[in-house]
Amino acid sequence: MNPPGLAFLGSLYGIAYHPISHTKSNKDQLLARVRRIAGQVGAIEKAIAEEAGCSVVLHQVAGVRGAVLGLMDELIEDHIREHVARPGLSDDARAEAADELIAAVRRYAK
Repeated sequence: MNPPGLAFLGSLYGIAYHPISHTKSNKDQLLARVRRIAGQVGAIEKAIAEEAGCSVVLHQVAGVRGAVLGLMDELIEDHIREHVARPGLSDDARAEAADELIAAVRRYAK
């Protein structure tokens, strides 16, 4: 069963819910990365509130973009290794996982 709210997100984005339990080995690293991104976004908010120069804010936004791209790259790799390329998966499971990845990448690329 999907945790609360995830069924809605799945239907909104046309994706199924698969827990990312395979990330347990690097869960702390992923969470640290997300927290750094949150800190970077907070710094952007502060810079805008304090009317920092445009170049300062633009550089901060570029840093966040790079950090989010890096996170997305890592999550995509984990998804491919676990849900598409892992030995023992059925053809149906691989096809479903590939469709999910395609939907996520299309949404990401917009």
